[in-house]
Amino acid sequence: MSIKNYKVAAALAIFCTLLWGTAFPFIKVGYAEFGIAANDIGSKLLFAGARFTLAGIMVLLIFLVKNKRLPKIEKSGILPVMLLGSVQTFGQYIFTYIGIGFTSGANTSVITACATFFTVLFAPLFFKSDKLNVCKIIGCILGFCGVLCVNSGGGVTADTLFGDFMILMSTLSAAAGNFISKGIVRDREPISVTGFQLSFGGILLLIAGFIAGGKLNFSSIKALLVLFWLAFVSAAAFAIWTALLKHHHASRICVFNLLVPVFGTLLSGIMLGESVFGIEMIVSVVLICTGIFISNKQIKKRCKR
Repeated sequence: MSIKNYKVAAALAIFCTLLWGTAFPFIKVGYAEFGIAANDIGSKLLFAGARFTLAGIMVLLIFLVKNKRLPKIEKSGILPVMLLGSVQTFGQYIFTYIGIGFTSGANTSVITACATFFTVLFAPLFFKSDKLNVCKIIGCILGFCGVLCVNSGGGVTADTLFGDFMILMSTLSAAAGNFISKGIVRDREPISVTGFQLSFGGILLLIAGFIAGGKLNFSSIKALLVLFWLAFVSAAAFAIWTALLKHHHASRICVFNLLVPVFGTLLSGIMLGESVFGIEMIVSVVLICTGIFISNKQIKKRCKR
């Protein structure tokens, strides 16, 4: 079955969100194994830079093995790919790592979920065929309520205002990255675009980490395994996601991002022993799944406006 088939695309989108969800607990494990303190932003940026640079190399190697030739981007595509790496990888994650130290995990998850809203609301401005309708709005609202359920206890205060603003900038970068990515891959190979943008964004994060005085201790085998897993997660998820954006409307694919905090919370509970299993989780899953279903209802039958 082809990725152009929506059922296949939906399954792949869920798989991507599951992979990204594993990053939540693995990043925590990675920080512990590399000895990165909670307030050590420089080392966190180095960690992220190593992750995404390695992920980009993985994607480019997969392209080489699959196509028996080196991936390349024509001259007209170099600046757009660099822009994508600057926004989707560097911009998104540098704002995240700065902001996360000044706000709560609940606030981070809730604000990050707004990327779905931004994508759905602003997609018609960039892609005329990706129209906004009642189903998409209702679906996003239900999904966002589900995110609020799984991350109850947050709230914007004077103490978290700066951190919340940084996370909001990260969220805007993620939404902008979706639009840029869809525009770039219209007539280009998604896997090569993914490889180059991850590599470029990762290198920018490495530079920022070095400037901020970050350090990483590579003496632990477990630390290296965690880093390789996170790199694989980014390589696989971003490569698939970029391909999905090439063949489907951004609003129809990006709504699945609402599942990321659910998977992240569930996996944190399983792997780290965090107390997350309760009625809130059940309600959250029901709301998010219902929201995704309603948001994509227009595929078979268009909603009445």
